[in-house]
Amino acid sequence: MLNYDIVIVGGGPAGLAAAVSAKRNGVESILVLERDKELGGILNQCIHNGFGLHTFKEELTGPEYAGRFIEQLEEEKIEYKLNTMVMDIANNKVVTAMNREEGMFEIQAKAIVLAMGCRERSRGALNIPGYRPAGIYSAGTAQRLVNMEGYMPGREVVILGSGDIGLIMARRMTLEGAKVKVVAELMPYSGGLKRNIVQCLDDYGIPLKLSHTVVDIEGKERVEAITIAEVGPDRRPIPGTEERYTCDTLLLSCGLIPENELSRSLGVEMSPVTSGPLVNECLETNVEGVFACGNVLHVHDLVDFVSEEASAAGKHAAEYVLNGAKHKESSAKDVPIVAVEGARYTVPKTINPDRMDEKHTVRFRVGDVYKNCYVSVYLNDERIIHKKRPVVAPGEMEEVVLKKEELAAFSNLSQITVKIEEA
Repeated sequence: MLNYDIVIVGGGPAGLAAAVSAKRNGVESILVLERDKELGGILNQCIHNGFGLHTFKEELTGPEYAGRFIEQLEEEKIEYKLNTMVMDIANNKVVTAMNREEGMFEIQAKAIVLAMGCRERSRGALNIPGYRPAGIYSAGTAQRLVNMEGYMPGREVVILGSGDIGLIMARRMTLEGAKVKVVAELMPYSGGLKRNIVQCLDDYGIPLKLSHTVVDIEGKERVEAITIAEVGPDRRPIPGTEERYTCDTLLLSCGLIPENELSRSLGVEMSPVTSGPLVNECLETNVEGVFACGNVLHVHDLVDFVSEEASAAGKHAAEYVLNGAKHKESSAKDVPIVAVEGARYTVPKTINPDRMDEKHTVRFRVGDVYKNCYVSVYLNDERIIHKKRPVVAPGEMEEVVLKKEELAAFSNLSQITVKIEEA
């Protein structure tokens, strides 16, 4: 049995930032487990720029951003194992993993950081009628094929879903010489960042059809044509609105799901909204000493926020290892944060005024597009934040900052409420 103070599951942007932060906060014995053949996670295939503006104050590509953290990991002499799959995490923090060199082995950890990232929603989860011809890819798979393997998935492309990866792949396929006919989106709003709609679709004249979905796929061996139709408020196709596009490729960009099989088998309590763990302000789950950060917790839109959150998780994991008992004492004072009226969820789910830092950022997403509204926060029934916003949308994460002194000064604080209020 190997022994480490902190084991980090996942060597992507979250795992790397958590490892570096834990080391800098005084823990020597750290191990990062990564199932891929290299560190960096999904960033290795994101060769477009736009990363690192918050963290490094400059614009980097995905591999460059990952490279900065990998350098920090090497400088701090943090151990990592590649091509290593974590099979199980037990309640007593024993991690079972396997790789080719060592076979199956066990590691006893004092604290665990979950940083497994997320995966794409597959076609099976979308219930699209038609055959199963070649030429249907998730947008992330297509991105890997083009950017890392050097293969072109197709020449005439239809994209279903306007998540950020789908938008970026619309531009990428166009730059590689493909013709992107249309991007169809089931919802009445886009799931991606506004800047990506402008830079990836508008700049290249690619139409975005909101409230549309794919109703038919033609072709037995290879995709030959796609039919899309408008959907009503009930998300069902409206007869007579069908449009047919000849194409050889369909890319699916229909959302991301946090990768939480390990978390579930460990007994971590999950959010039905995010499909990620419920955590407190230390990013600790209901299983003591197990922390979660990055896209395994909730899907982020900027990797800079992933790194920021993961650094906090690494710091708290280090504090837990160095003084675990003290860390536990005050959990009776956890105050729930409730998301209502437009706000769908919050991370964290609870906050402890005694244990929190001087300022704490609460992140959340909204359930619809709201214009000229306010983001409001209430302590019990008293409003303490009333922030005017010209527009909030589900594709962009929102945040509010809670101050320790405000929460501590509030006697009998039983609930913090985050909501969207119309102007």
